Parts: sequence; C-alpha cells; structure tokens
Amino acid sequence: MLPILRLIRYKNLIIIALLQVLIRYGLIIPILNHFGYEAGFTDKRFIILVISTLFLAASGYVINDYFDIKIDRINRPDKMVIDKKIKRREAMFLHVIFTFCGVFMGLFLSYVLRKESYALMYILIPAFLWYYSTTFKKQGLIGNIIVSALIALVAILVVSAEFSALYRVHGASIIESEACSTAWFWTLGFAFFAFVVNLTREIIKDLEDMEGDEKEGCHTVPITLGVPYTKAVIGLLTIFILVVIWLLYYSIDRLADDTFTFAYFMIFITLPLISSLIYLFKISTAKGYHQLSTMYKLIMFFGVLYVFVAGQLF
Repeated sequence: MLPILRLIRYKNLIIIALLQVLIRYGLIIPILNHFGYEAGFTDKRFIILVISTLFLAASGYVINDYFDIKIDRINRPDKMVIDKKIKRREAMFLHVIFTFCGVFMGLFLSYVLRKESYALMYILIPAFLWYYSTTFKKQGLIGNIIVSALIALVAILVVSAEFSALYRVHGASIIESEACSTAWFWTLGFAFFAFVVNLTREIIKDLEDMEGDEKEGCHTVPITLGVPYTKAVIGLLTIFILVVIWLLYYSIDRLADDTFTFAYFMIFITLPLISSLIYLFKISTAKGYHQLSTMYKLIMFFGVLYVFVAGQLF
C-alpha cells in the first residue's frame, strides 16, 4: 500500500464520501421527489462539495499524525508513516496543499450558493483540525467532541447545501415546506447517530493509546477518570444509542410499519452493540481496544448504509 494512502486514512475517507453520497442520493432526493420537488444542487457542485470535504479530512489526518510522532512511537511504532515512509516536511507540504484545495473549493461553493457562513466554516474547519491535533486532543472529552461534531457536519453539510440551492429557486416557501423539515429531520438523525457512535469510538481509541498519551502528558478521558470509569462511560453511551434507536423506531410510523427496518436494526445495529458492550468488559489490552474500535467503526458503517432503507420509505 502507498504510504500516502495510509497517511490520509483512505478507508475513513471512503466512509466520509459514502455518507455524503448516500445522504444526497439515497435520502434527500427521494424525499424531495416524494413532495414534488427536484434537486436544486447540481451533481457537479455536489462533487465539488464531496472533494472539498475529503481534502479537509485528509489534511486533518496528516496534521494529526505530524503532531503525534512521539506518541505513535510508543503506541504504534510499526504503523508509523511520517518519519519512516514520508519525511516531516513532505507531510507538512501535503497538509498545506490539502487544506488549500479544500478551502478554495469550499469558498467557491459559498460564492455560488451565496452563503457567507460557508466561507467562515471552511476557514474555521482547518483551524479546528490544527488546534485539535496540537491542543484539544490532549484535553480529554473536548477533543473527542470536536472530531465527532465534524463527522456529523459531513452529513449536515449535504442537506444544508441542497436547501440553500433550492432557496434560490423557490424562495422562503421551500424552507417552510414539509420537504425541508422532513429532509432535515432524517439527516440530523443520521448525523446524531454518527456523532454518538464516533464519540464512543474516540474514547475507546483513547484507551488503546493510553500508554503513549500518558507519557506525553495528555489528559484524555481514560487518564483523567481511569479505565473502570471510562468503560462505564462507554457502556452508558452504548446503552444511550440503543435506547434512542428503539425509541425512534417505535415513535415513527414509517419505521415501525417496516419489517425490514426492524430486522436491520436488530441484526446490524443492536446485536453488534450488545456484543461490543460485552466485549468491552472482557478486554484490557491495546490490541483488544483496537478490535473494539474496529467494531464500532463497522457499526457506524452499517448505520450509514441504512440510508438505502430509509430512502425506500418515501
């Protein structure tokens, strides 16, 4: 595998792109068609949105590894890319290029959509990624929350861009329409799921990296609370995810009336979460926490794939 692909976490980038593509074509467009609207955001501009997101995500992964060299020498020496496969100055050059491309494309979108807030957002995101890598990551839960919120933003950005484009065609009526409220409701549901699952996974990753983090003076959740209390936090978050999912299932008629949704939630979300919860209290090694982190990544992946099912409900 090319070192640069490992550096930019190409698997994570695929999931990010998949999330945005599925939200648009598997959820938002079917909802718009259901209410008699056509998409206002062109495919070409949507591709620019996806690519800009991937550039910024890649820049974040690069700068994170750049500042984590000392920690990675302890936690994962065999998987290091910077200093072993790619020189530090090359990594910083890549970070600058990725950031420039992502921000430039984002500013273009803010111009064509007449959304000044987008311009501010695309400028602030690289700053957040930089300070996450240098400061926030070492300050416990705040770093976990920031990176998880950025994951949720990946989904929110798609629905926001679509209705910004539709606003230019239909005016305020589209914002007040049932199509808008429905699209936002479902997209926020997926964004919230991604946020909570990723937050849980980030805390698990802190357990995995505890040795190196502690030696570098980080104040992550496991270092601050200890392993037993951290496991309790992870357990509570997992239970929270399960409770919310099934509350939504029984409160939304479109879900409760769909037998396939019940089977999907049970097989691909509930059983894996319960299995992960049981596994959590059996493990105590970095390898075990890495496996658990992978399990939560798969749970998020299957949560994203549910968009295929949700889109068929309209």
